[in-house]
Amino acid sequence: MVRSVLMQRMPNAIQLTDLTHDDLVRLYAYPVGPQAPYVRVNFVTSIDGAVSLEGRSGGLGTPADRQVFRVLRDLADVVVVGAGTARAENYGAAHTDSHLRTRLYHHGMGGDADGAAPRIAVVTARAALDPHSRLFTDTGARPLIITTAAAPADRTRELAEAGGEIVVAGESSVSAAGLLAALETLGLRRILCEGGPALFGDLITARAVDELCLTVSPLLVAGNERRIAVSPNAMPTPMTCRQLIFAEDGTILTQWTRAHTL
Repeated sequence: MVRSVLMQRMPNAIQLTDLTHDDLVRLYAYPVGPQAPYVRVNFVTSIDGAVSLEGRSGGLGTPADRQVFRVLRDLADVVVVGAGTARAENYGAAHTDSHLRTRLYHHGMGGDADGAAPRIAVVTARAALDPHSRLFTDTGARPLIITTAAAPADRTRELAEAGGEIVVAGESSVSAAGLLAALETLGLRRILCEGGPALFGDLITARAVDELCLTVSPLLVAGNERRIAVSPNAMPTPMTCRQLIFAEDGTILTQWTRAHTL
């Protein structure tokens, strides 16, 4: 009874059990035919704000979070992640629903004509990645290495030989503007950023975040974990709650957008 009253007072609140997979796709769909990069950031946090458990965000994941995580990847053109997160989470290629990706393409909602998965783009100013890591050995789309002109030539050569596509997006650092310009040049406008906190902080500082999908995991963690975004220069960005999805295990899936993106 209490839950039904609360749901009536929160018109953007939904029960996950009431949604089909296609409902989730519609709820999380990017704007149709974006004319500029649209940046969506996806994070999971504990109730008390921890961004990881035992060093990995995956430790906070729940079945509901993983369900939406897969949908967000299905919808994206590219998955962007910082090098530290790629290393900590042992990133590989994105594996998505090829049939859905083809269907999305024919409806003008992104995807790929052949059902190909979105590319993984790793931001690393110094090309500090292991060419033998899963990022390069996992079967899938060729990863993008977003780096700088100052990155050691031997490192970029090794990463290219391992299968990475090297994209120079700055002289000595990769700014948010440089990152988005590089992705725009490649025709990748539906952007899904999966962290980490420093990259998210840079995007906030540049006022480049259009949307945040934040999962609140039903855990208290404490410890010394960082916030989901870290930057000494960011200004507050007003956001609007677009929807709240409640799972039976207590997970809350939230979606926040900047006012101009509504």
